[in-house]
Amino acid sequence: MSLKIILGDITEQKTDAIVNAANTSLLGGGGVDGAIHRVAGPGLLEECRGLRGCETGQAKITKGYRLPAAYVIHTPGPIWQGGGQGEAELLASCYKSCLDLAAAHQCKTIAFPSISTGVYRFPLEQGAAIAVKTILQWLAQNGDRQQVQQVTMVCFDEKTKQAYDQALTEANSFAGNKPKAEA
Repeated sequence: MSLKIILGDITEQKTDAIVNAANTSLLGGGGVDGAIHRVAGPGLLEECRGLRGCETGQAKITKGYRLPAAYVIHTPGPIWQGGGQGEAELLASCYKSCLDLAAAHQCKTIAFPSISTGVYRFPLEQGAAIAVKTILQWLAQNGDRQQVQQVTMVCFDEKTKQAYDQALTEANSFAGNKPKAEA
């Protein structure tokens, strides 16, 4: 089990599941959400219509359609409002909910974007720290289940990758490198 951080395009990841940083309607939008819907094609939008949205911090799953991933796990992240509205807890819940759903669908590999750190304005360094901590804790607590074995954080740009690399370095210094995490 490991966490890997890469620079790349989430829509090109050949994993069992990719995560969509969605809005609560699940009907597409800008950024990662729009890119995933464009590549997946109209079948994704049609399936999402039947899901009737998703609450912030939760997750729902669909087929991957024309994406190289078998599944898309949609999670609406919190909009940053200064940090006093439970944003950190909601962001952690996004990552945990996605991992739980991936495990329930026997996904061995999953790729995440940086949730909420774009147009939702969640501070990048804080968001990266929450993501890395939540993913590593989940892997450590669920290792015996043998479902999710590889988590990839797919960073859209170098600034985002640097924030995740730093968060991983800091997490490894406290956690004794369990489970294995790599940059």
